[in-house]
Amino acid sequence: MPTILIIDDEASLISSLTFALEEEGYKVHGAQTGQSGLQAVADLQPDLVLLDLRLPDKTGLEVLEAMPREGDSPQVIMISAHGDTRAAVKAVKMGAADYLTKPFDLDDLLHTISVTLERGRMVNEIEFHRRTALRRGGLVGESDAICDLAALIARVAASSAARILILGESGTGKALVAKAIHVGSARQAGPFIEINCASLPEQLIEAELFGAEKGAYTGAHQRRVGLVALADKGTLFLDEIGEMPLTLQAKLLHFLENGLYRAIGSTRSMHGDVRVVAATNRDLAAEVAAGRFREDLYYRINVICLKIPALRSRGNDVVHLAKHFAGLYAQEEGVLPISLSAPVLDRLAAYRWPGNVRELKNLIERLTILFPGRNIGFAELPPEMGESGQTIPGITSAATDAAPVQPPGQASISDTLAVAERELLICALRECAGHKGQAADRLGISRHAFKRRLQRLAIE
Repeated sequence: MPTILIIDDEASLISSLTFALEEEGYKVHGAQTGQSGLQAVADLQPDLVLLDLRLPDKTGLEVLEAMPREGDSPQVIMISAHGDTRAAVKAVKMGAADYLTKPFDLDDLLHTISVTLERGRMVNEIEFHRRTALRRGGLVGESDAICDLAALIARVAASSAARILILGESGTGKALVAKAIHVGSARQAGPFIEINCASLPEQLIEAELFGAEKGAYTGAHQRRVGLVALADKGTLFLDEIGEMPLTLQAKLLHFLENGLYRAIGSTRSMHGDVRVVAATNRDLAAEVAAGRFREDLYYRINVICLKIPALRSRGNDVVHLAKHFAGLYAQEEGVLPISLSAPVLDRLAAYRWPGNVRELKNLIERLTILFPGRNIGFAELPPEMGESGQTIPGITSAATDAAPVQPPGQASISDTLAVAERELLICALRECAGHKGQAADRLGISRHAFKRRLQRLAIE
């Protein structure tokens, strides 16, 4: 039951509001001066404060400024007279959640309180997840698999192991784990340099990794510093190492064995002081057997191996992650967070998530954009996840594994929502005659976020 503190010099207002709010189930306390109000904040630790701008001993702004800002500080709604609107707006800039102008309608007050408390609850939940994630190298969840992984990351990061291999399906968070290893290591003050071995053509990846002298190859108009040099005294993250060409694997092996490498076109060997973290979604042992990956390199990078579990095997972590992303994207977009009903959470738990955490993240981001502040039910989910979609009997949000929900040949959740998001953006642009700023305002998102989504969905 939330506690509300009313700080106002009018005893009659405190009395009438106390009666009305207690009828709604709130615990209510009152204070008639700024000083007694601050003391009540310290003693009662209320969830929400209704704060008048004009008090006998202090201004409401002075009281607001003196309130604690750390930890679970209360949400504040300012109460202003007709002539105090400018001061109320200033209070919002100082951290107040909202303001109401006297005389206010009781229904408006109750709605504002409800929305503000929900926003405060989500902020506290986001902060809890943030602190928990920081302690676990950015990992969110309570499953045994993820807790064990977090503990192993901490031990590996603190060790002197120079080569680490991270295994996991696409979208499980291999880059996040690599970054956590770097941050938790003695090399954290050094650079963290990442290269995706699958994103560059074969003829360029060697130059990207080891550098090239001017004129070393066609188009090399100036000397190029390689990522190994840039990562000196830090961590070099080789993502998708299973895609590295065999010719380059031999040169990487040479570097890992003695720490020496040469830039393309150079006759001088250089020394690189880096911790190498590699990652792949491939079965490297099978790749070795098939002749697509060097056996000696496999054993050289596989000094310590971390295996990231697929989302479908992480049990109730789907719920924790969904709520975590709902809060984060609400903050990013400047909207109220979506809420997920228990049946929807059960349905999400019954889905196999072939795209793992990345797919869940995309789903929550798009739901936040399309339905800000809404309670998400089956009607808001894409067809294959809706009430008439395929279900797994007996699977709930506490499940540890599930069979696929997506029927063969149908689009994924993310693809379905991407189409809906694209149509929504285009419709807003048409209604605003192509004016991006007005379209963003119409959708209730920031102009930066609107522009970013246009770019991601390739909307000209």
